[in-house]
Amino acid sequence: MPPRRAISGRSQQARQRFAEELRLLRTQRGESLRQLGDALGWDPSLFHKLEAGTTIGSPEVSEALDTHYGTTPLLLALWEVAAADPTQFREQYRRYMTLEKEATSLWQFAVSVIPGLLQTEAYARELLSAGGGQGNELEQQVEARMNRRMLLDSEREPRFRAILSEAVLRTPLSDPQAWREQLEYLLEMADQPRVTIQVLPSSIGLYGLVSTDVMFLRLPEGRTVAYTENAHRGELVQENGSVERLQLAYDAVRDVALTPAESRKLIVQTLEEVPCDEPT
Repeated sequence: MPPRRAISGRSQQARQRFAEELRLLRTQRGESLRQLGDALGWDPSLFHKLEAGTTIGSPEVSEALDTHYGTTPLLLALWEVAAADPTQFREQYRRYMTLEKEATSLWQFAVSVIPGLLQTEAYARELLSAGGGQGNELEQQVEARMNRRMLLDSEREPRFRAILSEAVLRTPLSDPQAWREQLEYLLEMADQPRVTIQVLPSSIGLYGLVSTDVMFLRLPEGRTVAYTENAHRGELVQENGSVERLQLAYDAVRDVALTPAESRKLIVQTLEEVPCDEPT
């Protein structure tokens, strides 16, 4: 079969297509970046980054641009596609991200860092920087992680349970204020009706998932798959026997974890121990 002919000649990649549409609409209007910034009240550098494809910005920016150009809801729709595009994630995550969007429930155990769905922007940036991220690639990865949090705000919001090793709460950010904000965000998410957060206390000793982060995805057809991760690589696990063994280890961890109410108290206690900024 011959390859499909490109009708518009524009990019078929979500982020690039979004950038192209923004650039086309502005040039058709005959506006400079500075004029656009003045009209909408944002720094012109933001629109330069949007049109260069180094950021997709926030949904509020897309809505404002739709209103400005009279294109509602075109740009917001393109933004949503770009935000959900799995190609913005590194290769090992892409298949997992596709399945995550379909999942009806998510169960995660985090051994050393806060799960991505519960991270603040400052936490994500420091974590990804520690992993070697820098420059535009770092900013795109942070943005992708923040957009991924929309999964828990969507109309089809899945149930989400996260069990955090106590070590997660004992490893702060370098900036105490940013760490306070991260802990406060955990408490805020714990109050969501479809989110459950538990803490596994260090006093229980060794356990089956002592070196493994794992996420279970319950898919609409009733099948469960798992994604395991360490500091160097991730693996999508789909074979039934392997998934079942991981689930048994997860269930054993859940059996000895603090209750959600007890976990909340521990998070509050950790928050109270964070040093406050000295008055100036």
